[in-house]
Amino acid sequence: MKLLEGKTALITGATRGIGRAVAIEFAKQGANIAFTSVRSGEMNKALEQELQTYGVKATGYLANAADFEATHTLVKQIHEEFGRIDILVNNAGITHDTLMMRMSEEQWDSVVSVNLKSAFNFIHAVTPIMARQRGGSIINMSSVVGVNGNAGQCNYAASKAGLIGLAKSIAKEMGPRGIRANCIAPGFILTDMTATLPEEVREQWAKSIPLRRGGTPEDVAQVALFLASDLSSYVTGQTIHCCGGMSC
Repeated sequence: MKLLEGKTALITGATRGIGRAVAIEFAKQGANIAFTSVRSGEMNKALEQELQTYGVKATGYLANAADFEATHTLVKQIHEEFGRIDILVNNAGITHDTLMMRMSEEQWDSVVSVNLKSAFNFIHAVTPIMARQRGGSIINMSSVVGVNGNAGQCNYAASKAGLIGLAKSIAKEMGPRGIRANCIAPGFILTDMTATLPEEVREQWAKSIPLRRGGTPEDVAQVALFLASDLSSYVTGQTIHCCGGMSC
């Protein structure tokens, strides 16, 4: 029996990196996948086709996750097309890194809007559906930066810290309806974003991590699978660090 057989997962920002790995892992475990992206329809179509090879229904949607009304319209459409929504993974995110003294209002607003407001939008739209189903799992993709802070990333750190507070609050509010909410705090993960860093910087990061390597998107996807499945049926309001020990 597959861990997510018969369930439907909605994953934001899923065409690459961690989001893509989560979508593939969930599909392997039997979940039907609705995913969003602000990228081209071609990337959506390619991921759809890959997910469908696992025998599940998969549909990609172009969406601006930071738009409240558009998000509600989209969630209603997904619910109508898939029949249910059991899992929400708030993964959409961006960075605009710079020191506070140099940070523009636009750099602050854009990161907080995409990383944090989008999670509010989707949770606001999905919780009534999950409440009627008497169950659901919400997973916010936070970061070790949201726990520990980081110079030059005040906007990103604030948005990721906000995701933790949001999950804890939703866990308390919606627990009586059978809805769980948790966070994952990835550390240094080898994605397209980190690939732009100089080689010496990546090597320095690896040396500072107890496991002596950067994580992979698949490492994070395994944690997401645990939180999405009934294996974590008594886990809510928690933040699981997936960082190789860098924040221990």
